Amino acid sequence: MKNKVSIASLEEKVKALVRPERFAHILRVAELAREIARNNGLDPERAYLAALLHDAARDLPEEELLRLAPPKNEVERAHPLALHGRAARVLARDWGVKDEEVLEAVEGHVFGVDPQNGIGMALYVADVSEPGRGVNGEIRELALAGRLLEAYRRAVRNKVEYLQKKGIPVHPRTLEVYEEL
Repeated sequence: MKNKVSIASLEEKVKALVRPERFAHILRVAELAREIARNNGLDPERAYLAALLHDAARDLPEEELLRLAPPKNEVERAHPLALHGRAARVLARDWGVKDEEVLEAVEGHVFGVDPQNGIGMALYVADVSEPGRGVNGEIRELALAGRLLEAYRRAVRNKVEYLQKKGIPVHPRTLEVYEEL
């Protein structure tokens, strides 16, 4: 389902909620997600929309994250910042976004999405590999070369291995996606 909300109005809503550096990151991710989508036969404007919304709740106070997205497991209770994807989904829905694939992408950019959600994979890869981060350039290049599923597999694997190496608990949804891939 196409959205009837204007991108410009959503940009203003997001910009009002995040720090300038975060908004710059969001715009880099949005442009990259658009390009990844285009190079993989997906709708570039839906990918841009998902990326524009993905970190809308990232700079909210912890109490607000908990209100918008009550924790569902111990990892989320211990790390409320992990709720920002689900909280951003709530905001996006409240702002009039109805596209379920886009909403799932927004929520799933933190823990991973079902590989059937191409928009979600494009967003996940764009978020972890946008040039401002200075890492994961090889993942970005794979996605831009039309090899999105391969790029997504690497991105999820890298995240799980990184968290395990640091002794940080891996979210159950991330482990599900990791096993699925």
